[in-house]
Amino acid sequence: MKHLWDTPFLLLILLHLLGAVMSQVNPGVCRYPLGMSGGQILDEDISASSQWSESTAARYGRLDFEEGDGAWCPEITVEPDNLKEFLQIDLRSLHFITLVGTQGRHAGGIGNEFAQMYKIKYSRDGSRWISWKNRQGKQVIEGNRNAYDIVLKDLDPPIIARFVRFMPVTDHSMNVCMRVELYGCEWLDGLVSYNAPAGEQMNSPSYPIYLNDSVYDGAVIYSMTEGLGQLTDGVCGLDDFTHSHVWPGYDYVGWNNESFPSGYVEIMFEFDRTRNFTTMKVHCNNMFSQHVKAFRQVVCYFRSDLDWEASPLSFSPVVDEKNPSARFVTVNLANHMASAIKCHFYFADAWMLFSEITFQSDTAMYNTTLAPPKTGPPNIQPEDDPTHKVDDSNTRILIGCLVAIIFILVAIIVIILWRQVWQKMLEKASRRMLDDELTASLSIQSETFTYNHNPNQSGTTSEQESNSTYERIFPLGPDYQEPSRLICKLPEFAQSSEDPASTSTAASKSTTTTVVQDGVPHYAEADIVNLQGVTGSNTYAIPAVTMDLLSGKDVAVEEFPRKLLTFKEKLGEGQFGEVHLCEAEGMQEFMNKEFLFDIAEDLPVLVAVKMLRSDANKNARNDFLKEIKIMSRLKDPNIIRLLAVCIYSDPLCMITEYMENGDLNQFLSRHEPEGQLAQLSNAPTVSFNNLCYMATQIASGMKYLSSLNFVHRDLATRNCLVGKKYTIKIADFGMSRNLYSGDYYRIQGRAVLPIRWMSWESILLGKFTTASDMWAFGVTLWEILNYCKEQPYSQLTDEQVIENTGEFFRDQKRQIYLPQPVLCPDSLYKVMLCCWRRNTKERPSFQEIHQALLEIQP
Repeated sequence: MKHLWDTPFLLLILLHLLGAVMSQVNPGVCRYPLGMSGGQILDEDISASSQWSESTAARYGRLDFEEGDGAWCPEITVEPDNLKEFLQIDLRSLHFITLVGTQGRHAGGIGNEFAQMYKIKYSRDGSRWISWKNRQGKQVIEGNRNAYDIVLKDLDPPIIARFVRFMPVTDHSMNVCMRVELYGCEWLDGLVSYNAPAGEQMNSPSYPIYLNDSVYDGAVIYSMTEGLGQLTDGVCGLDDFTHSHVWPGYDYVGWNNESFPSGYVEIMFEFDRTRNFTTMKVHCNNMFSQHVKAFRQVVCYFRSDLDWEASPLSFSPVVDEKNPSARFVTVNLANHMASAIKCHFYFADAWMLFSEITFQSDTAMYNTTLAPPKTGPPNIQPEDDPTHKVDDSNTRILIGCLVAIIFILVAIIVIILWRQVWQKMLEKASRRMLDDELTASLSIQSETFTYNHNPNQSGTTSEQESNSTYERIFPLGPDYQEPSRLICKLPEFAQSSEDPASTSTAASKSTTTTVVQDGVPHYAEADIVNLQGVTGSNTYAIPAVTMDLLSGKDVAVEEFPRKLLTFKEKLGEGQFGEVHLCEAEGMQEFMNKEFLFDIAEDLPVLVAVKMLRSDANKNARNDFLKEIKIMSRLKDPNIIRLLAVCIYSDPLCMITEYMENGDLNQFLSRHEPEGQLAQLSNAPTVSFNNLCYMATQIASGMKYLSSLNFVHRDLATRNCLVGKKYTIKIADFGMSRNLYSGDYYRIQGRAVLPIRWMSWESILLGKFTTASDMWAFGVTLWEILNYCKEQPYSQLTDEQVIENTGEFFRDQKRQIYLPQPVLCPDSLYKVMLCCWRRNTKERPSFQEIHQALLEIQP
């Protein structure tokens, strides 16, 4: 058990105290589990409309828990159009909720009840309930398809609420059970509603631009009252407001000065309690070519009790007629105490467009960390409640206390760091016998970590050093990178050891450290090209020398008309773009003769479309074009092919194959092995022969990639697609899907890594080679033989998985291997063990593994 006062814990507290006053919410980061699965939400805060029995009460509706009878189940069968049953969660304070997770009742195989669909209702005060709907107005959320898988769904738009209800929906009479989790973060603004005039329509020469608040959850007639919407959804509008992910003008709420004879727009903000306000940040559009400018002046009035202050605050930003970019305008609120703020925003041109308004208030921090949660409706201030009588003297006292706490924490951190250094010095002496095993030479003086190729090739790639720990994320963030030069989980890595092969190199101070593992001349030790794909992943990592050879060739793919693409479903998204499932009409006419479709020419072809966001930076666009160049060279029956592109206009798109049966993980999880059990349950089956056939195809595809010196770096069943007659093709966009967020872990808030599929040298040394792909192939083979019913190392936490890689490094026979699957013969398990050998040069090649599978296949 870790000591409570370890360094990461203290740093977390310190960062929380320092950052608590920052209230602007980023939906891409605000995705932490709020406590159903972790137990932070108490049983008393979970309630329900009814229950089957005491063992299926509301408190058992926690995601990934099997207590009681395994889930919350309502007392009666749920009927179509009957929304009387619900599971309710009280978060005790306002939270910004971006994601929800659901699961059915499995109960170790005994239960088989789940909600195929559900709706969500939420409330900020416990009295007024609001039905959530997505940006297209749809309320029903797709739920589970079995009783055990966790299904994560983004709430877009996110909600701000204290109370949340999950309401199962059915299209026929059925029994349902649910386990749930909420993901988000605390809503530090304390804003419970804003009242404003309704947004207006701008008429442009080509099409109307709707500047209304389409997700406002209050009443909307001529004005918006008692609700929250796009001004608080964490999404900032683009510089060009005519572009949006939904419809032109969608991200902004806008008004025309002709509708306001007074020359200003009045917006009133209501808060949960009296607060000490420091700043207000308003995200404004400034596209003056369209007669849109940020406000020229704002006058704010403050209400602390029942009356408005007589003297308002006035602020005039600098008028910018040179830079058309949208921007945040920060208004200093001078520590005014208030529970409501009314602001008059004066027009600087014909139109005024806002996309976000956020507040920073010191009292938000104090009430969050020190005061008990308020249970009454907003703006009701109990006279005998001292936590709501905040004045300047109390503010100064609290600030002084916080400063003192910070200094104490810093002192404790310094002491702990000194003790850790001393302990590592003692451990160093006891572990000298392990020095010879460490084949990597680490420079403790340099701030970079460099890969060098074999003597026939040279080049360097550097990365910033990091000693950070791993943390789980839900769902994954936008970036997937190599880890830093070392994860200092193990005492061995606190010291430097020298590789005999690099002794002469180390003699020169101007030469970087050489990393050579077991003498294997893999490309990853050379200068490599990292392509940041649209979904955040590096599609295929390749050596720079190979990229140079590709750079002189034209891309042998044709431009495809966008109008022939019909979007069916969003498969995933990342920092720079999205992946969509589409139907393409007439694709056969644009393909090379060598590529044959098993589809009639008059039928649409199912494809995956990677789309780069139009606001992506120059580096992302260059990487996208490089990825097209690389993908156009991959021609193998077991690798997803690039079919066509759309690069003559934004957004840039690449169109790849997609298989009708989806990814291998979901395909196998829906099937069972042949036998009596499958016959009794009437479940679809996949034979052992077909499992071997699919594994052999994956090995064949990887043999092709390794022959080109390409490294996949994320080989898993989620990245393999299934076609007709068990055809397999290797893809790369599984990481972008929320469905597989639990398979990835974040290091130091940056790198997102599939650690349960990664070799020990990839995690500890940052080395990605064909040999590390071979390790991942062994894990993928294990998944297949288990019908993807279980995550690798499911019995281990993420920290234990990382610690286990240290056991592989030390090689003292204490490492844990994945167990032999029930249906796996000894010969096939030996193949897996070969993939997980400690020394990379002892692992087989993909050519060898492909031949071995052909021989094993019945």
